[in-house]
Amino acid sequence: MSILAMLVPLTPEARTAARDAERIPIHRFPFRVGRESRLAVRHGMLQVAERRKLDHPPNNDLYLLDTGNPLNVSREHFQIEEDGDGGFVLVDRGSACGTLVGDQAVGGEDRGGRATLTPGNVIVVGTSASPYIYKFLLAEA
Repeated sequence: MSILAMLVPLTPEARTAARDAERIPIHRFPFRVGRESRLAVRHGMLQVAERRKLDHPPNNDLYLLDTGNPLNVSREHFQIEEDGDGGFVLVDRGSACGTLVGDQAVGGEDRGGRATLTPGNVIVVGTSASPYIYKFLLAEA
């Protein structure tokens, strides 16, 4: 029996980033999460101002579209890793706003950080105002 880690989107924005999936299975580690692009108003219209170059390998396994002002999600925001003892950790990748794991603030101000993940932890990507909220779960595979 093996254990499958997964993220469950808890908000409409989180579900949209997951392409409407009810669960995001994590099959390889590290599992990286970050911003896909930034939006800007040009000529009175909302447009993508930056985007990952298609000829470059992806920096993330899950891309989030941050439309907030100010931005909540960094291009390389956090990753989930195995801890070597059968558990999991969330590692901030030097994000500007950090990540909330339950009530614990991890990272922010480009300093990085880490937190142990346990089943049921709620993960808020960015500030408490961020619309990207997930629940970390484990299931038998």
